[in-house]
Amino acid sequence: MSYSKDIEALNSVVGANKTWHDIDPEAAVRMRLQNRFKTHLDIAKYNAKIMREDMAAYDGDNSKYTQSLGCWHGFIGQQKMISIKKHFGDTKGRYLYLSGWMVAALRSEFGPLPDQSMHEKTAVADLIRELYTFLKQADAWELNHLFRDLDDAKAAGDQAKQAEIIDKIDNFQTHVVPIIADIDAGFGNPEATYLLAKKLIEAGACCIQIENQVSDEKQCGHQDGKVTVPHADFLSKINAVRLAFLELGVDDGVIVARTDSLGAGLTQKIAVTEEPGDLGDQYNSFIDGEVIEKAEDINNGDVVIKQKGQLVRPKRLASGLFQFKPGTGEDRVVLDCITSLQNGADLLWIETEKPHVGQIAAMVNRIKEVVPDAKLVYNNSPSFNWTLNFRQQVFDAWKEEGKDVSAYERADLMNAKYDETDLGKLADEWTANFQRDGSREAGIFHHLITLPTYHTAALSTDNLAKGYFGDEGMLAYVAGVQRKEIRQGIATVKHQDMAGSNIGDDHKEFFAGDAALKAGGKDNTMNQF
Repeated sequence: MSYSKDIEALNSVVGANKTWHDIDPEAAVRMRLQNRFKTHLDIAKYNAKIMREDMAAYDGDNSKYTQSLGCWHGFIGQQKMISIKKHFGDTKGRYLYLSGWMVAALRSEFGPLPDQSMHEKTAVADLIRELYTFLKQADAWELNHLFRDLDDAKAAGDQAKQAEIIDKIDNFQTHVVPIIADIDAGFGNPEATYLLAKKLIEAGACCIQIENQVSDEKQCGHQDGKVTVPHADFLSKINAVRLAFLELGVDDGVIVARTDSLGAGLTQKIAVTEEPGDLGDQYNSFIDGEVIEKAEDINNGDVVIKQKGQLVRPKRLASGLFQFKPGTGEDRVVLDCITSLQNGADLLWIETEKPHVGQIAAMVNRIKEVVPDAKLVYNNSPSFNWTLNFRQQVFDAWKEEGKDVSAYERADLMNAKYDETDLGKLADEWTANFQRDGSREAGIFHHLITLPTYHTAALSTDNLAKGYFGDEGMLAYVAGVQRKEIRQGIATVKHQDMAGSNIGDDHKEFFAGDAALKAGGKDNTMNQF
């Protein structure tokens, strides 16, 4: 963009209309720049290109992984991106994650719900749209400050300062970044998945994550009772999402295929198979069962399949679900991932029971033997006890090396008494390096935390409530919140400005000139900050 040239161009348009004499071309250019994306579908197209570029960059250099945090409200997502720009200067490689868990727990009309796809389907698209509305407002807010600084430089006659600010305007980096959007198991059949995917894309999603669980039996990936579907069923939903992207003109939209097979011991149905060794036969080979020696051993109502030339009676539960053979989880994960990548998915998500680079790498290396550029989106989940997991990993590594671990009790390593020990410190170091190590050794392109802001909201509210309703009174807010906002440069300390008051004042001046009644005068208490 070129601020000066855009003003010149619009000056010609305004000048050609004699009745537009009260319209300031520079004001119009400012409003255009503050509304860079005209539709949320434009956002999806813009961010799909960025995400593809990031994926290619990672293929060339695995230190260039990307990250995100899950956000359950537009304001939370907005403040996250403002903080990233403040601390790191740019937003490159830093996304947002939309968690189905948090939509269920925090955004449903039914109230808090478990992560079982019981919330309204439209709530997912609504949150995407809300997140991008707040991110667009963050653009308008930051540009508004630049425009005001430019006006001050003009009033002071400071040409060098004007040039510096115009350069910042011309090279402005948007807060609008990719969102990886959780569509759960698709909320129904492939047609339902397609219809919902369209809504998510129209709301701005460039990337959709879908899992291989049964839609109406969906469970959180970190809970028991997960049931998977045969590959053909899952691939039909991947196709539905791809066609939704293509229909809406987002030709490079990104699909993340998630497998929950590592922790899923059940399947809804037996896969269709035409011949030994085909995909359906491979899926069925994992089903646990009892070999049938003679035809007369088949009872009324039995389901019988063929495994390696033998007739087998699958283990069928009272629910009608079939049980997988114990210890087959990793093999099923590898087959799921290869199949998904060979049939339209772009990225993988392997839901694991612990954060262990070696475990993830073991599966990914097998996948890469078939699909060399396989890449993961990985859930750095709050469902893991990270402290305990990494302390136990260090304990086990030391024990294997022959080191003396008698000073530590493995089952009690969460205890605060271990915080300052050599083991505790090394475990923290391993935790800090987990993302770097995982991206280098286990093909993790994107690291996310699904629901961190759920926990931060609860923690900060607890701290404030404890002090404010206790002996600290108002000091709990002043010392614990406002003073920190001021000293850390948190934008929300001027909450009127953050909510758009100054943007509104500028608009009033654009519309009515000197007659505008503005809120930001001498009696605005925000002037104290």
